[in-house]
Amino acid sequence: MTITAAADGSALGNPGPAGWAWFIDENSWAAGGWPHGTNNQGELMAVLDLFKATEHIPQEPLRILCDSQYVINCITKWMPGWKRKGWRKADGKPVLNVDLLQQIDAAIKGRNYEFEWVKGHAGHDLNEAADVRARAVATAFQNGSVIPHGPGFAGALPRHAETNSAVAESAVPAKEPQLPPSEPDLFSALEDYDEAGQEPAEDMVRRLEKELLDPGTRADFGRLGVLLHPDFAEIGQTGRMWTRDAMISSLQEDPETDASVEFFAAERLGEDSILLTYRTSTRTGSALRSSLWLRDGEQWRLRFHQGTPERN
Repeated sequence: MTITAAADGSALGNPGPAGWAWFIDENSWAAGGWPHGTNNQGELMAVLDLFKATEHIPQEPLRILCDSQYVINCITKWMPGWKRKGWRKADGKPVLNVDLLQQIDAAIKGRNYEFEWVKGHAGHDLNEAADVRARAVATAFQNGSVIPHGPGFAGALPRHAETNSAVAESAVPAKEPQLPPSEPDLFSALEDYDEAGQEPAEDMVRRLEKELLDPGTRADFGRLGVLLHPDFAEIGQTGRMWTRDAMISSLQEDPETDASVEFFAAERLGEDSILLTYRTSTRTGSALRSSLWLRDGEQWRLRFHQGTPERN
């Protein structure tokens, strides 16, 4: 019988007090965390602990629901190439979070598993349950309160204290483990997309633009900080000029959006710039939009956006 579980991570401040959790049902879930970590580390740890918790039944297929493209791509796409290069990326730099990734690489051997991406903060029951528990752990580390570790998986093999972090953190905040340096939460390994030729830059920019319309992203300070260029500016539908800080502050206060998107074109203006044009439609009307995306190092960031109401 297939075991279906959601895995999620949370970091307050990113990096900051961090939690992870996997959830199957009310009688089968686990959570843990660190005093200082990142969202990505929490997401990876949730997956790792789920594999370890079910290692006594390797014959059972495992279906993992995850809202992190970073985690899914790390495990299903990028790890083989990283391993061949001695756990280094295309630019020769060490892979981030390598300790967790190497443990996951060992844990998945011989296992029957599949990952399924689910949209975060969209009302998916299992994803929401995992998210609530991961955030509760991060909050507990922030407040110095008891860590809610969960019942674990029935019949799971006992593990050493240093690996069974959920148990180790059950009473008081544990000693902070040695984690890799913190990294941006979103698309921290974008160069691997280009290296493998799996996603043209134009498609990536379309995807990032849609990401910015997602309420979960709009409410996430860390993600907005990565996606918006340091010199970002916008001319809004009302004619108001927005700076990066003003935009992030406004989206934090009111992240909700319910818009459909119709892309027109993604035009290369240069090697490191793409102009995206599209239409958004909501219950109150439609608008024509243009976005200028610039490559900043290995990441694409939104430099300028303008929206114009469309007259009926």
